[in-house]
Amino acid sequence: MTTRGAGRYAPSPSGRLHLGNLRTAMVAWLFAKSTGRDFVMRIEDVDRGRDAGAADEQLAELAAIGIDWNGAPVYQTARRTRHEAAIAELASQGLVYECTCTRREILEAPSAPHAAPGAYPGTCRNRSEAERTAARAAIAPREPALRLRTDLHEMSFNDLLLGEVTAAIDDFVLRRGDGAIAYNLAVVVDDADMGVDQVVRGDDLASSTPRQILLQQLLGLPTPEYAHVALVLGPSGARLAKRDGAVTLEDLAEEGISPEDVRDQLATSLGLISAGESLSLEQLVSRFAPSKLPREPWIWRPEARENDC
Repeated sequence: MTTRGAGRYAPSPSGRLHLGNLRTAMVAWLFAKSTGRDFVMRIEDVDRGRDAGAADEQLAELAAIGIDWNGAPVYQTARRTRHEAAIAELASQGLVYECTCTRREILEAPSAPHAAPGAYPGTCRNRSEAERTAARAAIAPREPALRLRTDLHEMSFNDLLLGEVTAAIDDFVLRRGDGAIAYNLAVVVDDADMGVDQVVRGDDLASSTPRQILLQQLLGLPTPEYAHVALVLGPSGARLAKRDGAVTLEDLAEEGISPEDVRDQLATSLGLISAGESLSLEQLVSRFAPSKLPREPWIWRPEARENDC
């Protein structure tokens, strides 16, 4: 546990990191280092089907562009006891209920007038014990999911990069029917236990932040400061993916592009260096200022890469 606060990066071990992942990790590292924080690493492996060897590959890729971290990486699957304890605490407050709905049933159910599109309609919210027993039997051997009971419909928070953000809240899942702990619950508990008071991540996750702040409030945990970074998009304007070609360190190395070249290109995209400059991450700390970060997505194009690297 750090005593001076920490930033973090928390990849899911689903494959090699691409340029968008590496860019966000770089920004998170620079945020932490420029504010005197530690930087910690968490492997978010709670979902089934994760590649057992991917975490080691990802850690090596982060190190290759100069990112280091304090202590050993924390694996989310090793923290099941803490996650279950948090759910039990919420249940003791009467805030947890079983849900047997399928995704299709939720999408096809009529929504309340105030609810956001796709919000959980509360189908299982007020069942009697007899109704819950019958519902469990009807889906056996599948288990019910566990949902948070809340009367809030939206919440706002202040983001260091986006300003005020307002997003919808519904009775969201805490533990899925397959037994996996849900992302929102796990990250809240893990960030608090790891001393994380600064969360820097892609802006596609900004809409989930109010759910996490709500959980922090209900569990009596501190709320970190948040900064959501613009994503990297491919040439088509869609989110960067492997379909866009050589977008990982491994693929780029086959084209003769070193991790240092990649670091410099990412730094250039962030406005931290000019084309042709080459600085280590440590050297970039003195140039880093959140107010100067681009607010628009970076469009990655192979031809631009060839000119810059």
